[in-house]
Amino acid sequence: MSIATSQVDPVRQARANVAVAVRLGKDATEARRTLHAAKLERAIMEAVNAAPPLTADQRATLAQLLTSGGGR
Repeated sequence: MSIATSQVDPVRQARANVAVAVRLGKDATEARRTLHAAKLERAIMEAVNAAPPLTADQRATLAQLLTSGGGR
């Protein structure tokens, strides 16, 4: 029996890391941050792949939103 060489789902891996940290009684803050980022990445990729191509202005607006932390 061989081990699959396909990539592990980042959300699934991050969720497992949160579970391990909690189970071991460790601070899960960073693991939860990574899980949240993986979920955001997945949602953004799904939205981008489903939408028609963006204009340069639209890409710039979205990039600014993401790099500014949502205007916080």
